[in-house]
Amino acid sequence: MVANIICIKWGTLFGPEYVNRLYSGVRRNLSVPVRFFCMTENADGFHPDIEVLPLPVEPYQDQMNAALAVANRQGAMRKTSLFRPGLVPDLQGPFLGFDLDVVITGALDPLLALEPGRVAMRHDWTEKRKGRPTGHGSVFRFDPAQHGFLYEELAANPYREVETARGSEQRYTSHKAMDRGQFVYIPEPWVVSFKYDCNPFPGNYLRKPRLPEDARVVCFHGHPKMPEAIAGYTGSLIRYAKPSDWLKDHWVARAKADLGPKYA
Repeated sequence: MVANIICIKWGTLFGPEYVNRLYSGVRRNLSVPVRFFCMTENADGFHPDIEVLPLPVEPYQDQMNAALAVANRQGAMRKTSLFRPGLVPDLQGPFLGFDLDVVITGALDPLLALEPGRVAMRHDWTEKRKGRPTGHGSVFRFDPAQHGFLYEELAANPYREVETARGSEQRYTSHKAMDRGQFVYIPEPWVVSFKYDCNPFPGNYLRKPRLPEDARVVCFHGHPKMPEAIAGYTGSLIRYAKPSDWLKDHWVARAKADLGPKYA
C-alpha cells in the first residue's frame, strides 16, 4: 500500500518550505510509503521527492471567478482542481489532502483508513457552533475514482455552484458529498484548531499553547500562522499567543532533521 498525499500552492503567500515541511510531516507520521503531490505553478525549492502537478487553467475558471467576485472570496475555490478525475493516471486508492497552513503532529494512518469510499473532513468549528453541517477544508480525504462529481458538477455549472456554496470551497465539497450520502466527519480530536483548541481565549494570557493529546493535525486558519505562533503573537487581543516550543519542534526542527536545512 502507498499513501497518496496532495496539496496545492499558488501565488506567493506560502514559500516552498511550507510544502517541504508538510511532506516531511506526513511521511514521518505514516506507516506506509508516501507519494506526495503538489499542484503549483512554481516548484522552485521543492524537495526532489515531491511530485509536481501543473496548476491548470480550468475551462470554468472565468465563470467561477465572476461568481467568487460577487461572494468576495476570490480564489477560494481554486482547490477544486485537485478533484479532477484522472489527475494522476496511475493513481491507486484515495488522496489525503492538506492545506499548507497545517502542522502534522501525530499518526495519520487512521485518517487515511477512515470509512473508505466516503469524502472525509472535520466539522468546521464555526459552522458546528452555528448548528450547520459543513466540513472544514484544511484536511480532506477523497477518492478520484469515486468522487469525480466534486469536479464535474462545478465544471458543468460553475456560476450556480459557487453561488450556492457562497464562495466557500469547503461548503461546496462537503455538501456535495453529503447530498450523495458519501460523507463522514473526521473525529474532532484528530484535527484541531490552534486558535480554538490549543490557545483559547482568555487562557492564552496565562499559559503557553498546548498540544492536545490525540491531535494528528493542527490547523492555523486565520492568524496566527505557524511562524507567528512560534515567535509569539501579539496581533490580536483574542488571538494573543505566547511562543510555542512544541510547534517549533514539530514544524521546523523535525523537518530539518528529516530533509536537511536546504529544504526545511
